Amino acid sequence: MKEFWSRRIVDAVPYVPGEQPKGQTFVKLNTNECPYPPSPKVVEAITRAANETLRLYPDPECLELRSAIARREGLSPDQVFCSNGSDEVLAFAFQAFFDPDKEIVFPKITYSFYPVYTNYFGLTCRQVPMNPDFSTPVEELMGKNGGVVLCNPNAPTGQGMSRDVVEKLLRANPDVVVIVDEAYVDFGGESSVGLIDRYPNLLVIQTASKSRALAGLRVGWAMGNQNLIQGLCCVRDSINSYTVDRLAQAGAAAAVEDEDYFTQTCQKVMATREHTAQRLREMGYTVLPSQANFLFVSYPDKSGKALLDGLRERGVLVRWWSNPAISDWLRISIGTDEEMDTLLGALQEL
Repeated sequence: MKEFWSRRIVDAVPYVPGEQPKGQTFVKLNTNECPYPPSPKVVEAITRAANETLRLYPDPECLELRSAIARREGLSPDQVFCSNGSDEVLAFAFQAFFDPDKEIVFPKITYSFYPVYTNYFGLTCRQVPMNPDFSTPVEELMGKNGGVVLCNPNAPTGQGMSRDVVEKLLRANPDVVVIVDEAYVDFGGESSVGLIDRYPNLLVIQTASKSRALAGLRVGWAMGNQNLIQGLCCVRDSINSYTVDRLAQAGAAAAVEDEDYFTQTCQKVMATREHTAQRLREMGYTVLPSQANFLFVSYPDKSGKALLDGLRERGVLVRWWSNPAISDWLRISIGTDEEMDTLLGALQEL
């Protein structure tokens, strides 16, 4: 029943987030959350910020947080934009830089929010099929288009491309915005932030949710030419100027500034990823090389859905898609060593 719904959303197909279970206790390896807590400095910063100033609106410009990010990345604060998670940054970017009469391009196997945004904002897109090894055919993202969106490393495959390849893409698309979504870059990928000063059409988007263990705080940011940042601000201030609350700004700034804790967390996740990948291969699974905090896995004698259901019955949640191109594959988030041992034990029973 869709009485009173606008024409825009009557036929909309919304994004389906990974399950957040209530009640039963699972080993939760389905939404790429960090298996470790945030930096203690984050908790301290949030505690300090939880005072009488909560009666006041937060800084709409997120200056403290933008400055922390800018210092880390060698940028100026006016090259940084912050908002309520990288999903919201992406939504703003689709509205700010893409036009309905100009077809945007992105890989066919990628973050499933991209086609949702495309449809919701009345845009058109061309989804480029992947190579047989699930690598991205970069040449197909070049040429006449209205913009490019690239998840690097890719979700859900985990495979990344080098900065040199991204630069090749930028050179081939000088008149449109190229968005590089780096949600998973901190787990072995190569960031394109260093290209920002040379390419005014490059927008790099990152998040505090994965490597900084702040998925529950909802903070993401974009980095790019000042003109692009102003475009994002225009969209934000046409919808909601106060997108990041006081506690989130304080906590995220502390996370960005605690480089040692960040590095240790990423190293632990990567070590567990490589150990788990090796164990899975020894068990007969196909595992794609990953530069993310997850593995993309298949087994020759079982469908992805059968593996998904079998693991759930054994108390382990992973992610599966019905898309025929990847329906025999699972995306498995990297948990603690103990959680991954539980996963491996459950798979041995299937």
